[in-house]
Amino acid sequence: MAKAVKTAVFPVAGLGTRFLPATKAMPKEMLTVVDRPLIQYAVDEAREAGITHFVFVTGRNKGVIEDHFDRQFEIEAMLEARGKTAALAELRKDLPSAGRTSFTRQQEPLGLGHAVWCAREIVGNEPFALLLPDMLFKGRRGVLKQMMETYEESGGNVIAVEEVPRQEVSSYGVIGRGAGEDSGFRITNMVEKPAPKDAPSNLIISGRYILQPEVFSLLADQPRGAGGEIQLTDAMQSLMGTQPFFGVKYEGQSFDCGSKIGFLTANVAYALDREDIGEGFLDALAKMGLHTALIDGFKVAAE
Repeated sequence: MAKAVKTAVFPVAGLGTRFLPATKAMPKEMLTVVDRPLIQYAVDEAREAGITHFVFVTGRNKGVIEDHFDRQFEIEAMLEARGKTAALAELRKDLPSAGRTSFTRQQEPLGLGHAVWCAREIVGNEPFALLLPDMLFKGRRGVLKQMMETYEESGGNVIAVEEVPRQEVSSYGVIGRGAGEDSGFRITNMVEKPAPKDAPSNLIISGRYILQPEVFSLLADQPRGAGGEIQLTDAMQSLMGTQPFFGVKYEGQSFDCGSKIGFLTANVAYALDREDIGEGFLDALAKMGLHTALIDGFKVAAE
């Protein structure tokens, strides 16, 4: 029987250079899609999947993330005094309860593998989830929840994947697909940023993982790979020699909010799907002359 996963790791130490100057003084993870920061969406997804301990791997100038997951007594007192009970309830709902968050520092920008390794003492000898906040997923069920269902049946390690055009695979970690359904198939190979002709498939790793703790010992001795960084994909490839890996081709739509186009697209899709502002936003787009068919396409994508 698979050991329960109760801890999630969020690597949030990146500098966010693609969003300068916005990220000069503000962490990229605090950029908002409509009115919620990216990191909040990731934490909400983890909570939906049953996670109870939230571990943030931070860096310099990231203290506002820690503040975001703390109580703001002045704001709460103001909302309570003004009778804004709905806003107060929403604010409190977003917070993990006391003692459920941990923060550690990644003191050098040595890549995702190094960021994961920095969480080793907090996670301990337990399986854990890993969520990259840049990736935002929209669907009826969270991606991590879908992965948990597979993990509970299969154990081992589980990775969320999606299809991209083959000419784009050189920007991602790519897996080889073995036997099984989309909801849980064997992964036969992994490679980081391959040339299209060398890629084992067009299925890319999408920023959601369930990993066993043995990956930490591999990361400790992992030589630098692509880009001069310690690559998590390389460590997972080594771990495949002793443990099974399963892929989940998830249900839902992804937005790469590490890119400006993905971030802007996510804002449109999420805004159109909001009951409180969707119709008003639709009207505003129409007044700008945006073609009705294009607007309808965004609405369909948001569902």
